[in-house]
Amino acid sequence: MVKLILGAVMFLVVMRVGLAALRGLGRPLPPPPPPGEMRRVSLRYRCTICGTEVKMTHANDEVPEAPRHCLEDMQLLAPIE
Repeated sequence: MVKLILGAVMFLVVMRVGLAALRGLGRPLPPPPPPGEMRRVSLRYRCTICGTEVKMTHANDEVPEAPRHCLEDMQLLAPIE
């Protein structure tokens, strides 16, 4: 009797988690923000001349132009992951 109740509870838990995962996959992507609105980004740049590093957290594009330092464009650093 205990195995039957435990099996029914496990079935309901697995079913609920599975349905939640499927609902998450079926949801469409949100629309992009209007032009001029800031987006969250996580980019790091380094100056090739002096070695100064900059971390950009907000930008108006997903891939913004590189900032300038020492009159040259900074290089985008590859993420660790």
